[in-house]
Amino acid sequence: MNSPVSRRTVTASLLAGAAALGTAGAAFSVPAAAADRPRRPHPRPDAPTVVLIHGAFADASSWSGVVERLLRQGHRVLAPALPLRGLARDAAYIRSVLDSVTGPIVLVGHSYGGAVISQAAAGARQVEALVYIAAFVPEVGESALQLTDRFPGSTLGQATVTRYYPLPDGGQGAELVIRKDLFREQFAAGVPVETAHVMAAGQRPITLAALQEPATAAAWQDIPSWYLVASEDRNIPPAAERWMAERARARTVTVRAPHAVSVTDPGPVTDLILRAVRSVRPGH
Repeated sequence: MNSPVSRRTVTASLLAGAAALGTAGAAFSVPAAAADRPRRPHPRPDAPTVVLIHGAFADASSWSGVVERLLRQGHRVLAPALPLRGLARDAAYIRSVLDSVTGPIVLVGHSYGGAVISQAAAGARQVEALVYIAAFVPEVGESALQLTDRFPGSTLGQATVTRYYPLPDGGQGAELVIRKDLFREQFAAGVPVETAHVMAAGQRPITLAALQEPATAAAWQDIPSWYLVASEDRNIPPAAERWMAERARARTVTVRAPHAVSVTDPGPVTDLILRAVRSVRPGH
């Protein structure tokens, strides 16, 4: 595992990412503070675009450290905001993002975002590789909650609260959020306390229905995949992550990190993504 990042670095990365992500699917640009740095390499015309999909209780700014590293090396990057309303609905939205991209794609999903990319990439010819970061990799018919419960170790149920809201048909919906006083311990152990407070305040709730909705496609069966196991994960049991990675025949690495590994350890996350990028044949 990389040495812990400084409080100033992590906080600056999150705030920079949040500012850059006002529009879903918008490409990141180099921060103004980096104007005096050497100009980043220009992407090859046939180089893949890296599309990063966040999961529950996070937003696209959770990828900031990864995005900065990818941009520094001259890669195209998109990090759309995921609605977190339902698996089919979320996958349809991400598929619309993929369809807007010209050329090959390396599609990356964290947590619930793994279930989304597995469904969104089915039949998407431009997706050349799937990268799962402490993520769900469901088979057709499986839900995120089923996979969580398959192995012991998750403490998410005790750390979340349920909020109810009215539905247009007169029914009632339910969404989950992590308690702010437990957010750091549950989701991002190791980040500075101030950073955890920022992350908790900006967390995106997910509907309970989204976590219960079974997958209807499993693109990992046809597309090469990579997987990062977060060995200190308290949301998805690490044993479940290893099992899913093995089932998907994914090229796997393990990092001693919490669920929010893209925030705590953006270096290893970026390295795994770059392995997938290098697997894409030029001009393919």
